[in-house]
Amino acid sequence: MFGCLVAGRLVQTDAVQVAGDKFVFNLPDYENVNHVVVFMLGTVPFPAGMGGAVYFSFPDPAGGQVWQLLGFITNDKPSAIFKISGLKAGEGGAHPFGAVSAPPASSGAQVGVSVEALQQLAQQTPVSAAAVSTVDSFLQFTQKMLDSLFNFASSFAVTQAQMTPNPAESFIPSSCVLRWYENFQRRLAQNPNFWKN
Repeated sequence: MFGCLVAGRLVQTDAVQVAGDKFVFNLPDYENVNHVVVFMLGTVPFPAGMGGAVYFSFPDPAGGQVWQLLGFITNDKPSAIFKISGLKAGEGGAHPFGAVSAPPASSGAQVGVSVEALQQLAQQTPVSAAAVSTVDSFLQFTQKMLDSLFNFASSFAVTQAQMTPNPAESFIPSSCVLRWYENFQRRLAQNPNFWKN
């Protein structure tokens, strides 16, 4: 029913069913993994009103496994990508795998999927470090460029008393640059592709 994918590796579809509604993937060499994708294979949908909570666990130095909620998948959202490189050992919470004897990965981590009611999934809070940024790299570049231009132009700001007359030089009021900056940011937030028109 589920698959697990790590960039540069083969797709895993060999989840171990550790309970009637719980599945576990072993993730060897997890120290070199930044992101993991969990998805439905498309062969069997979730029963009506159900979805899958996705958990991650790696060996805790204190012993045992600590499970962390990454997020969820549903029939309407059949795949999700999670960042696991920033997660810290020992920062787990309540999880459904504690009552299940999931066969521990000897030197690796595990990704678990627990089939749960959608209402229950909506009330759970994933670990914040697992969220993958949805900000487009172009949007990030544009924001950094705007900040850089505004900071650069502002560094030349002088008061009218400090200005020396120079007929060959044009001056632009810094309020004009600020107004353009704020207007561009607003339009970019409304439609990141507005500049293509």
